[in-house]
Amino acid sequence: MSSFVDEVDVRVEAGHGGAGAMSFRREKFIPRGGPDGGDGGHGGSVFIVASANLNTLLNFRFQRLFAAAKGRQGQGSLRTGKSGADVTLHVPVGTVVYERTEDGAFVQVADMTEDGQQVLIAKGGNGGWGNARFATSTNRAPRKTQPGLPGEEKDLRLHLKLLADVGLVGFPNAGKSTLISRISAARPKIADYPFTTLVPNLGVVGLSGHRSFVVADVPGLIEGAHEGHGLGHRFLSHLERTKVLVHLVDVSSTTARDPIEDYDVIRRELELFPGRDAAGDRLADKPQLVAANKIDALDEPDRLARLEAYLRTRGIPLYAVSAATGDGLDPLLEAVWREVVAARERDAAALPLDDRAARQDHDAE
Repeated sequence: MSSFVDEVDVRVEAGHGGAGAMSFRREKFIPRGGPDGGDGGHGGSVFIVASANLNTLLNFRFQRLFAAAKGRQGQGSLRTGKSGADVTLHVPVGTVVYERTEDGAFVQVADMTEDGQQVLIAKGGNGGWGNARFATSTNRAPRKTQPGLPGEEKDLRLHLKLLADVGLVGFPNAGKSTLISRISAARPKIADYPFTTLVPNLGVVGLSGHRSFVVADVPGLIEGAHEGHGLGHRFLSHLERTKVLVHLVDVSSTTARDPIEDYDVIRRELELFPGRDAAGDRLADKPQLVAANKIDALDEPDRLARLEAYLRTRGIPLYAVSAATGDGLDPLLEAVWREVVAARERDAAALPLDDRAARQDHDAE
């Protein structure tokens, strides 16, 4: 079983509040003491916290129920019952939390995009009042208490969407894993057969001048990916947060496929995918660069020339590279960096002024 899990269903149950106590003061020389029943303790709550140290939801495969402790019952002498312990679920940064509604649909309730972000997902029930709370001038010995209130219970779906600046897309065996291993410290499994990559890989690309960006190598797509073929829908969802897409096309003749047709198939899948990012943009709306890969094995130069001419008429930049040898990668990475910077500036300009100032302060640190 893969150690990368990007979607799980779990149930969370906050603790019920403890009942209030029925008690009267009984001490020597005080024959008719008043009520002194304490309140019940509050039930524990369930929180979700984003952690940059995690990159998978694997742990939730083995435990699906998370229940916080109940509050203890109140006691005499106005002693409040002990509150139940909270439960905290740690998830990777990039996890989206959905709650199941009564009709069975899931609605988004939280988007965990920052390390340390904490969300109260199920609130514990309040403790009930003890009889001391009900004493009045006309009822000095109340025999009334309250039970604790129930805690919230919810069925959740946790969906991890990778946080990356750049997404690599293309057919299986187009060379995405080789490229990410060449330009970053990521070491994905590489072999000369389709569907070698079954899970997304993240890598950090470092350029001169302390420049860097995060790139995601998404498993190879096939026609029908937007409908879920080949797990394509799950794979495409990891591209929603990216700022730039780099489309790798194998221009060698080993695939027996036409490079232009390969490009068009993946482009159509991006257009048909229904997901949108926080700004409402579709995958097809994101800036795209095309990398013609495997030029070291190019035995029919016309394959590259036809693809270049086809993309030129559409205003799409093409970079001829070899992920295996490193040829042509520097111009490609510099072009990607320019697109990443432009996207970051657009995102910053869209922020409210207060958030923009906070972002600038954070970047300055």
